[in-house]
Amino acid sequence: MEPDLTLDEVAEQNRSAPDEEDEDAFVVEEIGDSSDDRQAEPTVALEPKKGMMFSSEDDAVRFYKAYARKKGFGVIRRTTRHGEDKMLTYFTLACNRQGKAQYSAKNSFKPNPSTRMQCPAKSNFSRRGENFCITTVTLDHNHPISPSKARFLRCHKKVDLHSKRRLELNDQAGARMNKNFGSPVMEAGWYGNLEFGEKECTNYLQEKRSLKLGAGDAHALYRYFLHMQSKDPAFFHVMDVAEDGRLRNVFWADARSRAAYESYWDVITFDTTYLTNKYTIPLATFVGINHHGESVLLGCGLLSNEDTETFVWLFKSWLCCMSCKPPNAIITDQCKPMQNAIEEVFPQARHRWCACHIMKKIPENLNGYENIKSTLSNVVYDSLTKHGFDKAWVEMINKYDLQENEWLAGLYDNKNRWVPAYVKDTFWAGMSSTKRSESVNAFFDGYVNARTTLKQFVEQYENLLRDKVEKENKADSKSFQQQIPCITHYDFERQFQAAYTTAKFKEFQDQLRGKIYCYPTQLNKEGSIFTFGVREDSKIFCEGEDGKGKEKRVILEFIVLFNQGECDVQCMCRLFEFRGILCSHIISVLALMEITDVPSRYILQRWRKDIKRKHTFIRCSYDDMIDTQVVQRYDNLCKRSHELAENGAESDALHDLVMDGLNELQSKIDAYCASVGCPPSKRKESKVDQVVKKLRAKKQQVPTNTNEMPSQ
Repeated sequence: MEPDLTLDEVAEQNRSAPDEEDEDAFVVEEIGDSSDDRQAEPTVALEPKKGMMFSSEDDAVRFYKAYARKKGFGVIRRTTRHGEDKMLTYFTLACNRQGKAQYSAKNSFKPNPSTRMQCPAKSNFSRRGENFCITTVTLDHNHPISPSKARFLRCHKKVDLHSKRRLELNDQAGARMNKNFGSPVMEAGWYGNLEFGEKECTNYLQEKRSLKLGAGDAHALYRYFLHMQSKDPAFFHVMDVAEDGRLRNVFWADARSRAAYESYWDVITFDTTYLTNKYTIPLATFVGINHHGESVLLGCGLLSNEDTETFVWLFKSWLCCMSCKPPNAIITDQCKPMQNAIEEVFPQARHRWCACHIMKKIPENLNGYENIKSTLSNVVYDSLTKHGFDKAWVEMINKYDLQENEWLAGLYDNKNRWVPAYVKDTFWAGMSSTKRSESVNAFFDGYVNARTTLKQFVEQYENLLRDKVEKENKADSKSFQQQIPCITHYDFERQFQAAYTTAKFKEFQDQLRGKIYCYPTQLNKEGSIFTFGVREDSKIFCEGEDGKGKEKRVILEFIVLFNQGECDVQCMCRLFEFRGILCSHIISVLALMEITDVPSRYILQRWRKDIKRKHTFIRCSYDDMIDTQVVQRYDNLCKRSHELAENGAESDALHDLVMDGLNELQSKIDAYCASVGCPPSKRKESKVDQVVKKLRAKKQQVPTNTNEMPSQ
């Protein structure tokens, strides 16, 4: 039977029960720990014998597992049968190395290991009234067995309740797994005394952290969204609920994200890598780029599936949230369902695949061609024109004899979706891959650790958003307060220094430094239009004769067109069209033509620091949306108490004054609680408080004889 089927389902499949000896046709499942396994196992494990009786199925399983652990082999369950009343009538417990070996691997030269050896050891159990009886027994194994290694077998591993609780507490405290697992090891004395390993601890905590879209979560999430919307009317959320009440998909975006999209709507990335990278959480992120070149979240979705229908639902929900204004360009992974959904929902948007993800797939699709990665990288990234890419691609295919490779053929047919030479005519804001989405997902790591519920996960999303806002505010302040000095005397450098944010001005200066390797030469002139050839001294990595990558110096040639009348300039590298930053080739021509000020169209508003953007005026404080009134009152009292403590610590007189006031206030609180029927303060007076109280009382005593107590 399949490992995830229940015993009842297996019984239906095996209604026509075969003979006891004809059992090799059945698929097996390994015996794991159950709730009854928490009971103490027998200290003396007898050998199973024909005719032995057990009061229940659990007693029989517990007995056979104890015997197997003592002998040193694992246990699996085989051939379960049920009667017409669905009551268990027969089952088999066997050695985990029974059955024929099955090897499954894509590469036949690297087969996966198998534990199956057709071991004959087993015991058959049949119902006798309310009990179970061993009908046949085979004790001999056809392989070595080792009692000392039995603890490594999955069927003999279980995490007890005490250890589970300790793992949870240590995990919530931020302890790493190596230290978390070290605690029960030290308590047990050594690894052999434990009934579980580090992997079982990791799996247990992973299960506690994982996000499960259950019916109860849907209700909790709905209440949370209503609360958020009551505090923030511009908060947007959509929930897709199945007929049985289970939450399938959800999308939400706060007011600040919606306002930020009005400034950064031109280019976005959509990614679901968080679904498979580390956690089993179906999180999809919409990410844009702000004026500092940093990622900004434009909405999140939780998906139950990655098919076209689900992506269409999510994209339509996001488009509705963003006032039905589609992006100009969108970057995704190479995914056919995503592509289908984008063509349906964003038909006018330029869709680009992540070239980085494509390059990562080389080992699995080009097995045996270890040296092709550097060659393919040069063909993709160093081809300046479409014709140059096509030519270099054909040479690579012929060199490695890959004419029949379907994966490469598919990539070439879709070259307009991922090859830089074919997509650099569109503005991508410097987002050349979905690494920005992956960086956002990595930022989630500090917020979902040991978080178990859907509602808590959404709250952590708000914490993440608040931290991202604070990071953007710090970058704004840095660009406003600080100024990077110019490295040249060119007037147009001061233009960009005054207009651009610190991060983007640094990118411009990088191109300005690259000007020293560029040598422009006038090739032609027709009226006011000049044609320049710019030779750039550069270095690339290529494959050497020994098959290893090495650095090589090359001379690259670029064509730059300059319209002197309109001061319009264009380079064949298309860096400005791609990233919005003037390239070193254009800068060298501007310097040669003695241009002092560049036109405003080359200073993009997107990168300016002197523009007030709508989303920066939206208050981003989520604490009062999440906390209860009790927590808010507690925080207010703590804040006021800290102020009093700082003032009272200045001198002994102020200290005594504050303490007297607090004691008086405590008496009033106790009197009020007594009047309304609530219990007084349960705080127990400490020894230090008692001593201080006595000293203060002595100091405040008025002397009766002035001669004995002179004035101070």
